[in-house]
Amino acid sequence: MNIELLKKPKNPIIISGFPGFGLVGTIASEFLLDHLKCELIGRITDEGLPAMIAVHEGAIVEPIGIFYNSKYNIVIVHAVTGIQGLEWKISDAILDIADQLKAKEIISLEGIGSMNPSNDTKSYYYSSDPKRAEKLIESSSEKLKEGIVMGTTGIMILKAKKGLPVSVIFAETHSKLPDSKAAAKVIEVLDKYIGLKVDYNPLLKQAEKFEAKLKGLLSKGQQMMQEQEKKKLSYVG
Repeated sequence: MNIELLKKPKNPIIISGFPGFGLVGTIASEFLLDHLKCELIGRITDEGLPAMIAVHEGAIVEPIGIFYNSKYNIVIVHAVTGIQGLEWKISDAILDIADQLKAKEIISLEGIGSMNPSNDTKSYYYSSDPKRAEKLIESSSEKLKEGIVMGTTGIMILKAKKGLPVSVIFAETHSKLPDSKAAAKVIEVLDKYIGLKVDYNPLLKQAEKFEAKLKGLLSKGQQMMQEQEKKKLSYVG
């Protein structure tokens, strides 16, 4: 796993958004990149990642990009590519970045499956730090009492060094992938938690735009992977 950092801000909050339930983490972190003035300061690469890049509106979309907002001193790790099989290595990479930057906290944005038939989207939290847990309660989020935390988030909770708080904001996802409504709920809670002063009233409209963008990127990526698999089979045959 290769980490490239062009800039090393001191003591930031790291926010991670990876594909998962409802693509909530990816859409929510995309919100932040669009709303805040963020600069690309690095990337995470690995030979195990899909051999492709996406181009959107003439610009390259980093498969796993590292972005920085100086106003709020936050680093955003944003992924638009599948990471199956690389979760442990990527988690180690994020923890390595946190160590290099002496991060105050890692906040992971996640979706969680819901059996609740209500149209209301509920949010939940987990935090390894009691003081931050209290603040998340004040941000209108409920403690996750039962559940399974998978992927990079679960690994970071297990492997984080003592003194590095890891918090997670979950939103229930009711719909098929991707779920822009759940992503907007995550942003609402995050905004109250760290005070980004995001005007999240228009976020659902923005979410629909990002939803369409991500659908296109993921669909193209899947088609490419299928074509590569067909070529492999033709070589064998």
